[in-house]
Amino acid sequence: MLKKITINDLYDLSQTIAKDIFKGSTYPWEVLPKIGDFIIELGNTLNKDEYNLVGDNVWIAKSAKIAPTAFIAGPTIIGKNAEIRHCAFIRGKAIVGENTVVGNSTELKNVILFNNVQVPHYNYVGDSILGYKSHLGAGSIISNVKSDKKLVVIKYLDEKIETNLKKVGAMIGDNVEVGCGSVLNPGTIIGKNSNIYPLSSVRGVVPENSIYKNQNEIIQKY
Repeated sequence: MLKKITINDLYDLSQTIAKDIFKGSTYPWEVLPKIGDFIIELGNTLNKDEYNLVGDNVWIAKSAKIAPTAFIAGPTIIGKNAEIRHCAFIRGKAIVGENTVVGNSTELKNVILFNNVQVPHYNYVGDSILGYKSHLGAGSIISNVKSDKKLVVIKYLDEKIETNLKKVGAMIGDNVEVGCGSVLNPGTIIGKNSNIYPLSSVRGVVPENSIYKNQNEIIQKY
């Protein structure tokens, strides 16, 4: 087991309604194929006084704010006090945490957004997990498929971990800030409390408590 990139290293599981999906898994990308079925199972247990079932396997908290122009396909859960803004495109298999913002023209697919996440402006988030209070700057994109269409491999130090998945986006830890216009390449992992400079192209693993300036300049916070 490679420390620093496990579920427990990246996430505070008390900050998501989806904490049970991680049971029995070591690395976060292992749960990606389970998200759709998990949402349906969890959705059917939600308190009907707090959540409305809207359409086909779409559960929306009564306290959430949903723009009339937003598109939401199931299976999806929108958490309490979440805000889904103008022209957001939620394609399904999405868990949107409490107090989370999904902004204008942002697209989600097969994702878990922990509580207080912000993806507020022109973001694409696919096959990814974003930790508590993580934030994508305007125009930041998560790429989830390699250009050669081969299976995604996680590269960490001198190790390579086979995911056996064609689609893996980014595993973003708690309290991460991603600067505007950045691209997170398939299989990117960003540790807790790290900052990514604007206009970055990120791949591999960024350690926790780091400032990513470029691939060759990653410094530790003091």
